[in-house]
Amino acid sequence: MNRILFLSFVLLFALSACQRVDDDDIPTGTPELHFRFQFDAQQERLNNLGQVATLPSGHAAQTPIFQKLSVHVLDLTPNQFTPYGEGFLVFKGPETNAGGAQAINFDEALVGAENEVFYSTELANIPPGTYEYARVSVSYQLYDIKFNLREIPIVGELLQQSGRVASFVGYNTYLTEIQPKDKTLTVMDDKLQGFWALELDLDPPYQPYNQLFSGEAPAGATTVVNPLASTSGIPAGSCVVTGKFSEPLVITGDETKDLFIDLSFSINQSFEWIDMDSNGQLDFYLENTAQSDQIVDMGLRGLIPSWKTE
Repeated sequence: MNRILFLSFVLLFALSACQRVDDDDIPTGTPELHFRFQFDAQQERLNNLGQVATLPSGHAAQTPIFQKLSVHVLDLTPNQFTPYGEGFLVFKGPETNAGGAQAINFDEALVGAENEVFYSTELANIPPGTYEYARVSVSYQLYDIKFNLREIPIVGELLQQSGRVASFVGYNTYLTEIQPKDKTLTVMDDKLQGFWALELDLDPPYQPYNQLFSGEAPAGATTVVNPLASTSGIPAGSCVVTGKFSEPLVITGDETKDLFIDLSFSINQSFEWIDMDSNGQLDFYLENTAQSDQIVDMGLRGLIPSWKTE
């Protein structure tokens, strides 16, 4: 290699080294806002007003094992005086009139598992500002519970059996069919808040007797936690769970990294029933069905939203 060519090579290498940037400084695309669910069995159990709640006399409850959740509305709210609907609407799910009235279209609903990103949007879509609350309209829950089957002909009793519940807590939901696990229930109709379907998952050798049951909780019995009830109410019959950010969410408009919002829901004794025999267990009687415990409340028991960059 001649001297001139060698010096040119050294100069080119030196200039390249000066212009090198750290990997962290290389743009990776448009930053996004991602939403995830968390299901916390230890989080405080709250009532409709956001106050710590105990079980009413004659009631019992259990903490279900959550599988999935769906929300119909995601809303970021600046402060406690912001009327519902006047925060920033991040997302609203599809609706339909197929059942005769306006309803959530379950066939097109966003459904997510714990720690799974179920919805994302570009951060540029979020107006700059400070948001102290998240408001989340929960529409569907899928979880496992324990129960007893009593007065079974020939068998007698099956205790501490498992079942999977599909629970619908939105204001009104149009359902074509439901499949909690393996079996399918055809509905083709609207269902108001409180509708549920329970698929049995019996221990061996009783699996051939697994069935799918459905029912409805009493109107207005579903807990919907809203600590802003005195300053910012929600529509009757809706399931808009409200929670205060552990640290206010500040959007500047100059974000360069993705932002993750974790919606931590309290599932602490969120499945509640009238305990007919006061034994603290969920009992279904196959012969004298009037003795069966009545499911009354499937509402989530609080929301703590938090955010971080990743």
